[in-house]
Amino acid sequence: MQILTTAAALHAYTETARRAGQRVGLVPTMGALHDGHLQLVQAARAQCNVVVASIFVNPTQFNNAEDFRLYPRVPEADAALLAPAGCTALFTPSVEEMYPRPTVLRFDFGDLERVMEGAHRPGHFNGVATVVSKLFHMARPHQAFFGQKDWQQVAIIRQLVADLSFDLEIVTCPTIREADGLAMSSRNCRLDAPARAVAPLLHQVLEAAAAQVRQGVPPAQVKAAADATLAAEPLLTPEYVEVADAETLQPLDVYAPGRAVVLCLAAHLGGVRLIDNVVVE
Repeated sequence: MQILTTAAALHAYTETARRAGQRVGLVPTMGALHDGHLQLVQAARAQCNVVVASIFVNPTQFNNAEDFRLYPRVPEADAALLAPAGCTALFTPSVEEMYPRPTVLRFDFGDLERVMEGAHRPGHFNGVATVVSKLFHMARPHQAFFGQKDWQQVAIIRQLVADLSFDLEIVTCPTIREADGLAMSSRNCRLDAPARAVAPLLHQVLEAAAAQVRQGVPPAQVKAAADATLAAEPLLTPEYVEVADAETLQPLDVYAPGRAVVLCLAAHLGGVRLIDNVVVE
């Protein structure tokens, strides 16, 4: 596995592969890798000849300086995991490499970003769109791989690709969970023992809500029941629960025939912010 630290080296690597007729897969990450990330790498390897994983803790997508400071960084351990999973090149740029000068461009994704994560983390998706655009330009992948756990982020990136005519395919892979249902996340390592014991409640709430949706329980009642369950747990501070259209992400008053529903939530647990979602077809 090659280690690349500059945009020029990344571009040269992927262009060489392209000229040889090889397909390039990109897996953007912020490191602190877990099995969910490795599944993305494995999926990319199954479909592409070369797989580039990037590790970059992007400062522009954090609206909380303390969250950025505490975000786990374990580069040596990450590199050791990637090669066996099928990664052929690791891109680990510095902040100065990614942002040689402050960015002034601002993205507006309309209603897609005015709900859930966008509403609670101002500027977050502008930072995501900026860094992902840079990675797409530098690597020029045929496919880029993302996890379903960040459902709204994937929707934003799909809009970005469509609006800016990036010549690539976005591939979404299922959320990988611990045995007790907790969605794998780089932030999970920050949970202390009491918080970790409570954490599976998030997925349990979503599964209960999904069962209600399948039974036709009105969205307002589904949301109220989920809110009540989360509020009853002393260690949890709920941020939002939404019953939304899976494509537009807009909150639902009624279900539309033939339209998938996404159930999304965010909560603070022991000082750690966690998100999760379940899609009901």
